[in-house]
Amino acid sequence: MQTDDFIIRIENLIAHFGVSTSAFADKIGVQRSGISHLLSGRNKPSLDFILKIMSVFPEINIHWLLTGIGDMLADELPGNGIAPIELQKRKEKVTPAKMNADKEVEKIVIFYSDGTFGSFKPE
Repeated sequence: MQTDDFIIRIENLIAHFGVSTSAFADKIGVQRSGISHLLSGRNKPSLDFILKIMSVFPEINIHWLLTGIGDMLADELPGNGIAPIELQKRKEKVTPAKMNADKEVEKIVIFYSDGTFGSFKPE
């Protein structure tokens, strides 16, 4: 990932949402100095930083955020382009009726709102 291009995309996000750099940092839960260092090129973006953006702004096309390819907003993507997981699928709850009864569960992964996850294997 080109850091200079990523900085431009972050600046575009901030402008799109009409907030100040400080307000953007507060909104995604990072220190204001951290975003300042990122925008100045002093620091490179971390995975945690990207995950925080995606958790607060799920409408952002992660492919665009990481590579600059495609449209900034996921709902602007053409149907035949590279698209992130549809927002509806993210919200869909899996119920026992939707699970395939012919298969055994090998591993369960739980994703938490703070960007962490845990996994376990059923006994």
